[in-house]
Amino acid sequence: MATLILLRHARSAANGAGTLAGRSPGVGLDETGVGQAAGLVDRLAGVPLAGIVVSPLQRCRETVAGLAAQRGLSPVVEPDLAEVDYGEWTGRKITELTAEPLWKVVQQHPSAAVFPGGEGLAQVQARSVAAVRAHDRRFGADAVWLACTHGDVIKSVLADALGLHLDGFQRIVVDPCSVSVVRYTETRPFVLKVNDTGGDVSGLVPPADAAKSDAVVGGTTGSSDR
Repeated sequence: MATLILLRHARSAANGAGTLAGRSPGVGLDETGVGQAAGLVDRLAGVPLAGIVVSPLQRCRETVAGLAAQRGLSPVVEPDLAEVDYGEWTGRKITELTAEPLWKVVQQHPSAAVFPGGEGLAQVQARSVAAVRAHDRRFGADAVWLACTHGDVIKSVLADALGLHLDGFQRIVVDPCSVSVVRYTETRPFVLKVNDTGGDVSGLVPPADAAKSDAVVGGTTGSSDR
C-alpha cells in the first residue's frame, strides 16, 4: 500500500487578489506563499519521500522547488493534475462570478457543472483520480509520495477516496499549502488527513509490515484514532 500526500500549492498572487487564476500563465506565489513553501522542508522532514509529482502550473512548481532540491528529487510534471480549465471564467473576480447562474450549480450540483469554454468538474475528477492511482501503482507498496496540485483537484480526489459523490465535494475544505493524505490498498483507500496546515507529519509513515493487511491503516478495527 502506498501513501499519497496531496499538497495544495502555497498561496498565490491570484489567491490574494480574489481572482480565479485557472490555467493563466505567470501566476506565482505571493510573499505569504513563499513563506509557506519554505516551511515544507521542516514539516515533511520525517517523511521519506519516494518522489514528487506536480501540476505543470507555475504556482505548484514553485511550491515544491525548495523541498525537491533539499531531497535531491526531480518533480514529475503531470498534466492531468493541472488546475480546472475554467474557460471564460479564467481571470475573473470571484465576487463577479458569484452572480452567475452557473455559480449555484458549481456549489450545489457540481457533477453537472461545465465551465463555458472549459471543462466539467466530472471530467476533472475522472482525470485526476486516474492520474494519482496510476502514479500510486508506479511508486509501489510502502512508498510515500507527494502530489502538488490545486484545490478543486484535491477535493475531487478526496471525494473519490471517501466514497463521496462529487456533488458533496464542496463540503471538503482544502486551504493553500495544506496537506491531505490518502493511503491506497488493494481493497479500498483510507483518508488519513484532510486540510492539515500544521507541523510535523512524520506519523504518516506506514509501519514496516503495512502491506500485510489493510487493517493496520487505522488500527485493528480499521478506524483511526481521533
